[in-house]
Amino acid sequence: MKFSEMVYERPDIDKTVAEFDTLIRSFEHAGSFEEEKRIIEQITELRMEFDSMKLLAAIYYSNDTANEVYIREQDFMDEVSPIYEEHLTMYNKALINCRHKEELKKHFGEHLFKLAEMNAKTINHEVINDRQQENHLGSRYVKLKASAKINFRGEIRNLQEMEPMMESTDRATREEAFHAYWNFFSDNAQEFDDIYDKVVYLRDDMAKKLGFSNYVELGYNRMMRADYNPEMVAEFRKSIRDYIVPLSLKLREKQRNRIGLDKLMVYDLSLQFSSGNAHPKGDPEWILDNGKKMYDELSPETAEFFDYMMDNDLMDVLSRKGKADMGYCEYIPKYRNPYIFANMNGTDDDITVLTHEAGHAFQSYCSRDFELIEYMLPSYETAEIHSMSMEYLTYPWMELFFKEDTDKFKYSHLCSTVQFLPYGVLVDEFQHWVYENPKATPLERKSKWRELEKVYMPHLNYGDFEFLETGGRWQKQGHIYEAPFYYIDYCLAQICAFQFWSSAVHNKDGFDSSLRNYIELCKLGGSMSFLNLLKSANLDSPFDANVIKKLAGEIETYLDSIDDKKL
Repeated sequence: MKFSEMVYERPDIDKTVAEFDTLIRSFEHAGSFEEEKRIIEQITELRMEFDSMKLLAAIYYSNDTANEVYIREQDFMDEVSPIYEEHLTMYNKALINCRHKEELKKHFGEHLFKLAEMNAKTINHEVINDRQQENHLGSRYVKLKASAKINFRGEIRNLQEMEPMMESTDRATREEAFHAYWNFFSDNAQEFDDIYDKVVYLRDDMAKKLGFSNYVELGYNRMMRADYNPEMVAEFRKSIRDYIVPLSLKLREKQRNRIGLDKLMVYDLSLQFSSGNAHPKGDPEWILDNGKKMYDELSPETAEFFDYMMDNDLMDVLSRKGKADMGYCEYIPKYRNPYIFANMNGTDDDITVLTHEAGHAFQSYCSRDFELIEYMLPSYETAEIHSMSMEYLTYPWMELFFKEDTDKFKYSHLCSTVQFLPYGVLVDEFQHWVYENPKATPLERKSKWRELEKVYMPHLNYGDFEFLETGGRWQKQGHIYEAPFYYIDYCLAQICAFQFWSSAVHNKDGFDSSLRNYIELCKLGGSMSFLNLLKSANLDSPFDANVIKKLAGEIETYLDSIDDKKL
């Protein structure tokens, strides 16, 4: 079914929750395992219908945030989703206390019940209004960023369209574009602050209503983190400080030398080579055509998947006015279809969209036949393994897109993934601090962000740009507003993805076995917890500091072996 044929119908929320209530009552009084299983299947169908309509509304809205019809439907979903989620929690509580739990565990696995226990703690009737307000504030943030109309040298551009200008080989152009880009955030800082004030207060209040000491505990449950905790994450951040930050700083110094500057300013960071960054050698349609060739050759499974995506128009990758400033992959369960949303802009990010978001989509395609909606998709940190690892597993095909600049791309891509990690853990530590100090003022939050930047990213030199020098950079990061604590997931997954780089790319003899491990991991979906899924894929835990130390050393040795000035 093509995306255009997927019909959105506004759910009748009263009918939906009434049906949900009836099924829950029947489940609570079921006399046998077979009856409980049958009702779970009916509830799954009901959930797939509602979740699909919610996702379609969000997709339409992100495609055109100025469309009044889409705005109304997004507003509606922001209102009714928490009501639906309360009934989902009622179902999970019934599942935890069901009569034939042991038989259900044998059939579905214990992980279903671990997920139910976490979900049951995250919502009740007392916080419905708070969740509605939280949803509306997230939509307001998306719309605010999408509203950017930046006049740059006589042409009006959105945020995505400004990014190529910030990679210019002409330093004056880079600086001018950088200031124009960030002036949008500076000019709207008060509204960004207002949105974040409200969501922090709401989340803290919700946590206390639900019996948590602060939002950190609630946030971990909402993220379905079954086998790790804030203390383990804090140790992980320390390992990044110890082993990755020094490597990142070394790579920034090599970059400074490579592009011939006495001082590396913040507006220079996007330029990797004095001759210019690697860019794809064609337009989005050309990229997708070459993507088909790449996935055809990678494996039979990826060939089937990508043909399915192309045949059914399940990718919207062109940048347009009013389109949300983001890239994502969603899975629409009613139709068992992945969907990729992106804004290609002529930079190398266009290719990582084709690999990163396609990694997400490939996983959901592989695990779409699970009978439980819970198992179709994994928790976020596992999901990011699929996307980030696909970026490396497709390295042998990068010449299709970059031609003579292929080595440039591979070198800069590996550097950028190393350099991402300090930023990623900075975002995480900042969020922990915010929710441990919910009464902090906007000024105090910005001061804390700048303090953490000096720990994790001491190379940042903002010059006289006051908005950034005083700690405003985080307001660009949508996850901080819309999906609290969804960021360390990228960092944990990156350490796992580096293992695929090590076994499949750096040591090419292991490519076939690593690819098989990757595909099997995708097929497992969310049927196990994060650490158990790692074991199934023969991956070491990122919480082991020695794993991070070993990978950092291997990557450093490899990058040192390349004469980057010749690229």
